[in-house]
Amino acid sequence: MGITLPLAFRTKMERLLGEEYEAFMASYDAPRFYGVRVNTLKIAVGQFKELSPFALRAIPWATEGFYVEEDARPGKHPYYHAGLYYIQEPSAMAPVELLEVEAHDRVLDLCAAPGGKSTQIAAKLAGTGLLVTNDNNADRTKALAKNMELYGVRNAVVLNALPEEIARTFEHAFDKILIDAPCSGEGMFRKDEDMAKQWEKHSVEACVLMQRDILRTAASLLAPGGRIVYSTCTFSPEENEAMIAEFLELHPDFRVAPITASSGFASGQGEWIRPLTDVSGKAFDEETIQAVNGTGRLWPHLIEGEGHFLAVLQHDGSELSQSEIKDTPAKKDKRSKSPEPKTKLTADEQELVQQFLRDHLNVQLQGELVRYGQHVYLSPVEQHRLTGLKVVRPGFFIGTLKKNRFEPSHPLATALHTHEAVRRINLDSSSDEAVRYLRGETLSIAEERVQRAHDQVAPKGYILICVDGYSVGWGKWIDGMLKNEYPAGWRWT
Repeated sequence: MGITLPLAFRTKMERLLGEEYEAFMASYDAPRFYGVRVNTLKIAVGQFKELSPFALRAIPWATEGFYVEEDARPGKHPYYHAGLYYIQEPSAMAPVELLEVEAHDRVLDLCAAPGGKSTQIAAKLAGTGLLVTNDNNADRTKALAKNMELYGVRNAVVLNALPEEIARTFEHAFDKILIDAPCSGEGMFRKDEDMAKQWEKHSVEACVLMQRDILRTAASLLAPGGRIVYSTCTFSPEENEAMIAEFLELHPDFRVAPITASSGFASGQGEWIRPLTDVSGKAFDEETIQAVNGTGRLWPHLIEGEGHFLAVLQHDGSELSQSEIKDTPAKKDKRSKSPEPKTKLTADEQELVQQFLRDHLNVQLQGELVRYGQHVYLSPVEQHRLTGLKVVRPGFFIGTLKKNRFEPSHPLATALHTHEAVRRINLDSSSDEAVRYLRGETLSIAEERVQRAHDQVAPKGYILICVDGYSVGWGKWIDGMLKNEYPAGWRWT
């Protein structure tokens, strides 16, 4: 075996799995599986299958997911920089599928960084509704915000907050909530051997405390009749079936929506929690033990992917009683609902922004214009909701105000479809031009290659740069030269 697994972990898994243990251990000698998920905000699955530069094989539990070979190197192709797909471990695509996101839903991804599942949710929303994506680790929100921008998400807010802080202003505001909970990470040992080395330092007990608080707060964030999907990448029953059992006994208005034992899903293991107890030291009721059999597991010796646990928690739709409302974390510290002054644009600033959008776009963008510092956003959410929260992105970042002018942002470009720009230049993915642009180089481009919406549009000015018809960034064309506006931190390396 190439991976050294802790003795305590092996002993535990042998006790839990019994006769399946040998097959489970053999999975660590098998190669890892790699996947990409098509970003349907930018391209349809059928279209991507026609132009994919590498072989694809469908992932059974993810409608937009495909296995790719390790040597495909999908991160080294211009389509990656165009945001046409997200590189994602196959099992990690399952939780969002179970969330059953529908158009116009208000969705919260509570532990979101680096953003793979958030981009998946955004694609399901297809530009409708609201996505609030959050991580309480400030450093990790940098990758989260960048991924939301690369994949062309227009209807999201990015937060860096604790769940209980969000509950103060978003009480019972969400139709769907995803909790990809912090956990001991046992299911990722094959993917990342360092996690196996660190396992004994990340105690199950510490993870349970965090998970319990997150689930409790999530209940106060969910609207009546809403759905929570709780997932981990660990095998530990204390963090999985027992966590769900405890939640059910504390929240009788929730039930487990059974996960169908198909597409590789195995049932949860209610029997594993018989010797365990809840936070008060009480053994779990028989009814609860049976209920958690409706949760699901993805086992690395049974499917082509890493280990995951998943539970679908469905609220019964009943309204909260006054006593329940009083006890929710959202009521402990009511904040003012007046918008913060920094979100206001002057009339002149609003006109400056709107004039740029009229001159350069063929689309009416949705959302309220707000500013944070000099940055301008189109926000999909009521501004009082963000009061008192650490906001990384209050909405769709469209540009910056600078001395009586408006400069468009890179995320504005990556979110646009070709037909939405007044000027555009298309680069061939197989040519060196595409890579040179993505490296930040200036290109020589003849005037006739500048495609314009109509004859009255001059070629000079901001131009949407596309690769094979899919946006990657801005450029400025002047007298046969394309000045590169691709930001340094995004460049091909």
